[in-house]
Amino acid sequence: MAKKDYYDILGVSKNAGKDEIKKAYKRLALKYHPDSSGDKSTEEKFKEISEAYAVLSDDEKKKVYDNYGHAGFDQRFSREDIFRNADFSSIFEDIFGDESPFGSNSMFDMFFGGSRRRHRGNDLKYNLTIEFDDAVNGAERTIEVEKEVLCDSCKGTGAESGNLARCTKCNGTGRFTRTQRTPFGIFTQSGTCPQCRGHGKIAEDECKDCDGYGIVEESKKIKIRIPKGIDNDQILKVHGEGQAIKNGQPGDLYVVISVKPHELFQREGNDLHIDIPISFSQAALGDEIEVPTLEGSSMIKIPSGTQIDTIFRLKNKGISEMQGHGKGDLFAKVIVKVPGSLNKKQKDLLIEFAKESKEKLRFEKGFIDRILGRK
Repeated sequence: MAKKDYYDILGVSKNAGKDEIKKAYKRLALKYHPDSSGDKSTEEKFKEISEAYAVLSDDEKKKVYDNYGHAGFDQRFSREDIFRNADFSSIFEDIFGDESPFGSNSMFDMFFGGSRRRHRGNDLKYNLTIEFDDAVNGAERTIEVEKEVLCDSCKGTGAESGNLARCTKCNGTGRFTRTQRTPFGIFTQSGTCPQCRGHGKIAEDECKDCDGYGIVEESKKIKIRIPKGIDNDQILKVHGEGQAIKNGQPGDLYVVISVKPHELFQREGNDLHIDIPISFSQAALGDEIEVPTLEGSSMIKIPSGTQIDTIFRLKNKGISEMQGHGKGDLFAKVIVKVPGSLNKKQKDLLIEFAKESKEKLRFEKGFIDRILGRK
């Protein structure tokens, strides 16, 4: 079943600004939150509008969704990525006051079951510029990324000795629960313990190399396989090469591709375009000319009487599809060159040609003379 459009879910246009998107979500959240509405059946609707808001309120996620729709967005972001860093708490503070029972942690817990799911590190983005030929044929490149990794000294525990003690704030559960009375009823808030960050344990003695964090920064070289046919602004996902996190899985690395322009070809999707200069004689009389291609060259026949900017199509001479077996085409546009200078014989022949064509030269003769440099 196809996913609904995020803009339709919130009831806003694609030109809606952040304030309008936030107001639309606030109105729908108050209506559909299970605790607010008193109807647990509204939970799925609430999740739907929250997902739409999490995407459209984030500039990066919104840009990917606007450009590529659900198909491209789902390749770039996981379900956890969608809700990471989404600002729900300020909206619910507007509704319920400063002591809102709906923080960003409880929102994340609603979708992912809180501590039942392992934590995941943040994703990284890397901009990689490649040569045109690498985009066409595919390649392998090594990049160097500054990233967070587990501390080798303490094996990511944060403890010098490796010993961990039970967190006193949450009694080792990694969770906290708070009940609060609001104008809309009694709400129970459940979230991640801020002291142990949901781990349930804290270091007895902090590791000196990572200051008890369990994470250090390092520069790492990573090999990237560039598939043939890749284009500008396409994204390669490298699983597990994002930021590390204690007691959890590392995030992913997203490599954004930028392709250098080619000196001859212009690319549109999988098709290529090239301008081919020909002489006036070739255009008028016809000829067979050689056209550069990615594989070398091909011959095309220029019919007599070919006009300026005529385009010839060379099938399957474009770029291979990135995920498939087809290829684009090459479109060669002929550009008729005008001679920069003519000798006397050439000038006379051109005038004879004009007369033979019954062109009216009474008005144009002076103009033609100036063009040809005749005195």
